[in-house]
Amino acid sequence: MKRRTFITTAAMGSVFSMSLPGRLFSADTYPDVVRVDNGEPEQLLDSAMDALGGMSRFIKSGETVVVKPNIGWDRAPELAATTNPDLVAAIVRACKTAGAKNVKVLDRTCNNPRRCYRNTKIQEMAEKAGADVVQVRDTRYKTIPVNGKLISEWPIYEDYLEADKVINVPIAKHHSLSRVTLGLKNLMGVMGGNRGDIHNTFSTKLNDINRHILPSLTIIDAYRILTDNGPSGGNLAHVETPRTLIASNCTVAADYSALDLFNLKLHQVEHLRYAAENGLGLFDLNKLNVKRIMLS
Repeated sequence: MKRRTFITTAAMGSVFSMSLPGRLFSADTYPDVVRVDNGEPEQLLDSAMDALGGMSRFIKSGETVVVKPNIGWDRAPELAATTNPDLVAAIVRACKTAGAKNVKVLDRTCNNPRRCYRNTKIQEMAEKAGADVVQVRDTRYKTIPVNGKLISEWPIYEDYLEADKVINVPIAKHHSLSRVTLGLKNLMGVMGGNRGDIHNTFSTKLNDINRHILPSLTIIDAYRILTDNGPSGGNLAHVETPRTLIASNCTVAADYSALDLFNLKLHQVEHLRYAAENGLGLFDLNKLNVKRIMLS
C-alpha cells in the first residue's frame, strides 16, 4: 500500500469513527492524535505507537521507508534546532522491527550537509540503528505537477517520492517567519529549487506543494523545544525540555496539537490555519480525539 492510499484509508476510517453517537470508539479504532509526556525519546515513541496500534499498523514487511527529520542546522542536539537523534534511531529500529526492508534518513540542509549530519548526531545514531543515511544530491529531484493556486510544479526528492511510506519527524521550535516550524514546514526539507521563493506568499505556496507530499505518519519531537531565535537557534537560554512527543497520521492534526507548547492558537499560525481550512487535514480540529499519556 503506497502512502497516499494509506492516508485515504485512514481518512475514511476517521469519518466513520467521528460519526458515532457520543464519539464512542470501538476496540479496533485509534485516536486521531497521541500526546505523551514525561519520558525519554524511545519511551515516548513506544507509548505513542502502542496507542496508535503499533508501528506495524503503518509499516508493512518489505517496504521502503523514508524517515525525514530536521537535520537542517549545524547544531548539537542540546540546542534544539534539529530532531533528537535518539528519537530518530528509535523510529528506525521500530520500522525495522515492523519488517521494513530499507529505512532511509535524509534532509536537505541549510548549513553544510556533512557538518549537519555529523554534529546533530543523527547520522551516527541512525546508522547504528540500521538506517541508510542519505546525503541529498541535486541530481535526484523530480519535478511533479502541483497545479496549485500559485505554483504549477515543483521539484521533490526522488527517494521521498519513491518510498512506500514516509515518517515526518520535525522538532517543535520557534520560527521567525511562520511563528513555529512543525510537521508541515518540515516537509520543505524534501523540496528542491529555490526554497526562498516559497517564503513569498508562504502559506499558499507551502500548502500548494504539501498537498501532494503528505507523509504516512508525523511524529513531532518535543523532547526539547526552541522557544526563540528559530529556526537556527544557538542559545541554550532559548531551550526548554517538555519531554513530550506528539504523533498522528494527520500532519495538520499533529501540528495543531503542538501549538500549546508555544502558547499559540490556530489563528496565529497562518500556514497551519490555511492548511486546515483548505482540506489538508484528515480530521475536524474541533472534534479531535486526542489521547494523552503521562509517563511516571
